[in-house]
Amino acid sequence: MRSHYCGAIHAQHATESVELVGWVNRRRDLGGLIFVDLRDRTGLIQVVFDPQQEAIFTEANRLRQEFCVAITGVVHARPAGQVNSNMSTGAIEVQAQTLRILNTAAPLPINLDDPNNSDEQRLKYRYLDLRRPEMTQRLIFRAQVTQCMRAYLAEHDFLDIETPMLTKATPEGARDYLVPSRTHKGRFFALPQSPQIFKQLLMVSGFDRYYQIVKCFRDEDLRADRQPEFTQVDIETSFMDAESLMQFNEGMLQHVFKTLLDVDLGTFPRMTYADAMRLYGSDKPDLRNPLTLIDVADLVGDIDFQVFREPAQDPAGRVSVICVPGGAAMSRKTIDGYTKTVQTYGAKGLAWIKVNALNEGLAGIQSPIAKFLDETLLASLLERTAAKTGDCLLFCADKSTQVTEALGALRLQLGEDFGLIEATWCPLWVVDFPMFEEVDGRLHTLHHPFTAPKSMSTQHFAAEPLKALSEAYDMVLNGFELGGGSVRIHDSAMQKQVFDLLNLSDEEIDNKFGFLLEALRYGTPPHAGIAFGLDRIIMLMTQATSIRDVMAFPKTTTAACPLTQAPSPANQTQLQDLHIQVMKNQPEHA
Repeated sequence: MRSHYCGAIHAQHATESVELVGWVNRRRDLGGLIFVDLRDRTGLIQVVFDPQQEAIFTEANRLRQEFCVAITGVVHARPAGQVNSNMSTGAIEVQAQTLRILNTAAPLPINLDDPNNSDEQRLKYRYLDLRRPEMTQRLIFRAQVTQCMRAYLAEHDFLDIETPMLTKATPEGARDYLVPSRTHKGRFFALPQSPQIFKQLLMVSGFDRYYQIVKCFRDEDLRADRQPEFTQVDIETSFMDAESLMQFNEGMLQHVFKTLLDVDLGTFPRMTYADAMRLYGSDKPDLRNPLTLIDVADLVGDIDFQVFREPAQDPAGRVSVICVPGGAAMSRKTIDGYTKTVQTYGAKGLAWIKVNALNEGLAGIQSPIAKFLDETLLASLLERTAAKTGDCLLFCADKSTQVTEALGALRLQLGEDFGLIEATWCPLWVVDFPMFEEVDGRLHTLHHPFTAPKSMSTQHFAAEPLKALSEAYDMVLNGFELGGGSVRIHDSAMQKQVFDLLNLSDEEIDNKFGFLLEALRYGTPPHAGIAFGLDRIIMLMTQATSIRDVMAFPKTTTAACPLTQAPSPANQTQLQDLHIQVMKNQPEHA
C-alpha cells in the first residue's frame, strides 16, 4: 500500500509517482484547492487535490482530522514563495491522483495540537497522544538508542540472554510486586526488581559478557523519573575489574551520544561519594550548577551565636554556607521561601549575610547575625566563600545529615532561580561509596548485599564495617543517576560474612540466598556489572521532563493505567484458584 514514508520524500523525488498512507493531520480549502497535510510516523507532506479531478476532489471534501487514508500522486516542487521551511518536506508537495478513505475518525476526545492536555487525558487516550509528532519522535529515538547500544555491545562480544520474570524476591530497596501461585498454595513469585541474582549465576556458568534490555518492577512511590515498571540496560562481566568496566561503559555512552546527538561527552571525571556529599549535598550532583556547599564550622565554633556554635562543636554537626551570586538583591520574602525549603528537609532554618560592599567590613553587610560577627571573622567568611559585592551568603547549621540534604536541595533551587544552570552535558562517575549505613542501630548495605568491599582485611572489615568502602560506582549525568553497579562478591565466605553483618539468621540466609552461596562454591570467577536506567537516558537525550514521555504506555503517579483501568478487581473464581481468601463484598470483575 505504500511506496514511501511521508517524511522520506525529498526534492530528488520530483516527477515520481508515490503511494502514501497515513492520517489527515490538517485539511484546508484555499482558492478552490484542497490541501491536506498527510502524516505518518516519519513526518508530514502536503497533498494537493485539484477540483478538475472531480471524483477525488469530492471525496477529499469528506476528509476530517485523523481520517486514515491511502493516496497516490506525483511529487512536484512547490511554487515559488510557497516553500514551508518549518517542514522537512516543505519544498515539495504531492498532486493527488487517487484517494481511498481506509477509515473515518470520530471527533477526538483530546486536542492533538494542545501540548497542555492533562496527564490523565493523555494516558487515557495514549494511542492518540502517541500520534503527536514529539511523542512519535521520542519513541523512534528510543528505538535508535537501544539499537545503537545493542550493536556496541555485540561488537564487544556481549551476549543477549534472557532471565526469568517469575522469580524470588531479592533485596533491592523497594517493595516487590508479588504473583500468587495457583499450583503452590500460599506461595508467591516476585517480579524482579533487577536480574541481579541470575546475571551473577550466568557468570558462574561461564557466560563472561552478558547483557539484557529488560523490564524491572518496583512497588515504590513514584515521581517524574520513576515508574512501577521500567527498563534496564543490564550488563555483567567476568574477569573485568571496576576500572575496566567503568571505561567500557563510559565508552558506550560516549558512542551513543556521539552517534545520535553528535555530542562529545568527553572523559568522565571521578568524584568520591564523600566529596559529592560534602560539596554538593547529593550523591548524584548536577555539575552544570556552579554552586557548592562550603564548610565554615572551624570559623564559627567559638562565636556567641549558639545556632552556629553548638553544631560547629558537635562531631555529628555541620555549619555550611552557599554563596549566591547577585543574591544581595533578594527580598526578605524570597529568603523566607528558601528557609521553608530547608525546613522541609529537617533543618531549623537559614541565616544570611548580604554583601553590599565587599571592602567595607561590617559596615558593608546587611545581616540579622551581624552583631555576632567581628571584622576578623567576617573577613575569613568572605575569603573562604570568595564572596563579591552583591552576593548573599546563606548559612545552615544542624546535624550533618540535615544540613547536607537541606543545602543540597537548596543548591538545586538556587541554580534554577538564578539562571546558573549551564546548557551543557556534565557526566560524572561517583565512586568509593560506604559499604554500609546504620539505620536504627542496624547495618544496611548502601547498594545491595552482593557488592564487594574495597581491599580490607577480613578482621578489619568485621570489626569496623561502617568504615568499609565498597567497589561500587554510579554514572551520573546532569544530576540524574543513569546507572549504578559494582564489583560483586565472588567468594562464599565473604558473602556469608556480609549477610552476618546485616544480622540475617542462618535460616534467613539459607531461605533467601542458599542457592547463591552454593553456586559461589564452584569456581566462581571475579565479576562485576552495572545497570542503566534506559528511560532516564532517553528522557535526558530528548529533553523530556518525565520518563512517562519516553514510554509507550506508562502509569500515573498512583501506579494506575487510565487506558486499561488497571489494576482491576479479580473475580471470585480467580481468587479461589489462587488460594486467596475472598473478602465479603469483594467487587466482581468478569
